[in-house]
Amino acid sequence: MRNLIAIGASTGGTEAILKVVRNFPADMPPVVITQHMPPKFTEMYAERLDGICAMDVREAKHGDVLRPGLMVIAPGGYQMRVVRIGSTYSISVTEEEKVNGHAPSVDVLFDSVATAAGSHAIGVILTGMGADGAKGLKHMHDKGAFTIGQNESSCVVYGMPKEAYKMGGVMKQADLDTIPTLIYQELGRSLTGK
Repeated sequence: MRNLIAIGASTGGTEAILKVVRNFPADMPPVVITQHMPPKFTEMYAERLDGICAMDVREAKHGDVLRPGLMVIAPGGYQMRVVRIGSTYSISVTEEEKVNGHAPSVDVLFDSVATAAGSHAIGVILTGMGADGAKGLKHMHDKGAFTIGQNESSCVVYGMPKEAYKMGGVMKQADLDTIPTLIYQELGRSLTGK
């Protein structure tokens, strides 16, 4: 059973993420998000999403325990990972070097999800410049996760999803309107969330 959703994005990602998650029901599996963004902006972005989404949205803090209905955004300037503790997932937030020129880095998040959740995860890579997240999504794919890449026509910058696709890490390519449907289908839910 899929019980964790990981999303990564960069340029154009704030609006792309919103389009994907805005109608997620309040009992959705936990969602972890890395969006390339400087410190302070991630907190404001989390507050913005929290005001729109049915899920609880907040900037991630070290030690947060993931639960259905919770969506966390990686804090700017830090690396965020998912850690498995028994049957639950929690969040690790650490101040460390940039990876692929980014803190937070999508690869760091996706690699941790591949290790902690394996085939229980869904990975989504959205619009962004460069290749951050491509190797991590491939890692998730290889561990049995269901992986989605945003298609070229709906991307602001078709960099990160393109690199992930070229590496063989993307199982389905789709536009922003279709990605939520693919996620619901993978979770065995209808569009109404039932």
